[in-house]
Amino acid sequence: MPRIIGIDIPKEKRIEIALTYIFGIGRTMSNRILEEAGISPDKRAKDLDDQEVTTITHIIQERYRVEGDLRREHLGNIKRLMGIGTYRGMRHKKNLPTRGQRTRSNARTRKGPKKTIGVARAKTTRKVMKPE
Repeated sequence: MPRIIGIDIPKEKRIEIALTYIFGIGRTMSNRILEEAGISPDKRAKDLDDQEVTTITHIIQERYRVEGDLRREHLGNIKRLMGIGTYRGMRHKKNLPTRGQRTRSNARTRKGPKKTIGVARAKTTRKVMKPE
């Protein structure tokens, strides 16, 4: 199983797809990296030799922000929005959709499972009849 930038990529998949397992690399960027490295996108990840893995790793480290750095930047942007109190920041704080989706009937992925609220029944007072 080849290891690129600390991520084990699946060995049975084509390298074009296997690179997308790295956070921050999609299909387009994957193809661009392989083109720069001179590697065929049809090649399986298990068929890469050490030189090719080193080339891919070097290209990614030099030109692209991926994994930890990208995650840190992403979280920093969200914290900044929350800190300055923007509408989007408030939606993040409340764990609601931030891009205008409706929430009355949907948004279960973001809001989580329904929290059923039970109805409290009023206590009834029973009158006890006194014998005469």
